[in-house]
Amino acid sequence: MNEDKATCYHRLRRRAVLLSAAWRVFLLAFLIVSGLAQALRETFASAFGALPLFLQFPLTVLALVTVVAVMLELGALPMTVFAGLTLERRYGLSHQRTASWCRDHGKAAAVNLAFVGASAVWMYAWLAAAPDGWWIPAWAGLVAAGIVTAWAAPVVLLPLFFRFVPLPDGALRERLLALAAKAGVPALGVFEWRTSDRTSRANAAFTGIGRTRRIILSDTLLGDYKLEEIEAVLAHEVAHHMNHDIWKGLAVDAAAVLGALLAADAALRAAAGPAGLQGLADPAGLPVAGLALTAVGWLALPLQNAVSRAHERAADRAALELTGNPHAFVSAMRRLGARNLAEESPALLTRLLFHTHPPIDERIAFAAAWEAERNGRTAAESPAAGRVKGGGA
Repeated sequence: MNEDKATCYHRLRRRAVLLSAAWRVFLLAFLIVSGLAQALRETFASAFGALPLFLQFPLTVLALVTVVAVMLELGALPMTVFAGLTLERRYGLSHQRTASWCRDHGKAAAVNLAFVGASAVWMYAWLAAAPDGWWIPAWAGLVAAGIVTAWAAPVVLLPLFFRFVPLPDGALRERLLALAAKAGVPALGVFEWRTSDRTSRANAAFTGIGRTRRIILSDTLLGDYKLEEIEAVLAHEVAHHMNHDIWKGLAVDAAAVLGALLAADAALRAAAGPAGLQGLADPAGLPVAGLALTAVGWLALPLQNAVSRAHERAADRAALELTGNPHAFVSAMRRLGARNLAEESPALLTRLLFHTHPPIDERIAFAAAWEAERNGRTAAESPAAGRVKGGGA
């Protein structure tokens, strides 16, 4: 197979992701058909039997979730190490030490377990209290938790892994403030995102809501890119705020969560007899609910990714209108794509399932078309199109 470097990297990475997903499905199905889920429920119910009644049920749910999560983590560990460490080093994207990577992965696994455990306890509490309509309050609580997580991410979660420092006064900060004013949005917090001790990637993001809203720029971006290129990236991030994209994304996620809970309800009702459950709220049904949530999660991915790509296209257009500099935009996209090993023209199925952003070649072509439209030329006559054909800045 004659593949370029980026295509090969992403093919291997997707293979690891799919193998991890297959392991998840296999383990959850095995827990159901083997009776191991029921055995674990009996073990934990007996272990917590001496505790007050109001503690027995949630602790049983939490213990079962923890055991299943550990089993999932251990089984997927070879794929996780390959995708997160081995592959990144092989393709020159990471120079993080193994011990540092292990610490980061351990912290991420702990945060994920805390969220999954709390979500499971919340869901099963409502299954026990209101079996006919449990998914309504469960959904409301999970949506609220998603909003809180989005609010807390830049001030609580991200600092667990990275160091952030305010962007100092200077030409770049002045340009950002001018862009924010032009976009009609409040002045945003802008922070340097220290990633160079881990990766060679360059990146930027708009994160947080309300008082935690901020733009973060990796030190690899700030140190290696021209001022005009950074401004083009900044304009894109400001545009996300201007377009309220975080709230739109949260709304799409809320719809996906609702669909997943309805699927879990149907699966638990259908499996109650065949799986030997003692009712909808039997903690032994957790693998059944997990399979339903996983299935809906994969089915919802194309829609969620399509919405995200639409947001990115709108932010690209707004960035071009804010800066009026398609050449800097094209240069930044081309350089970022090459540096981060972005796939320029992924296959349709790959785009549907794995891409939250439009392909690099599509974004560059859009910039050329935007400039041509503004100047009354064809896209082929645009200087930005020449940049596309020439292969980058």
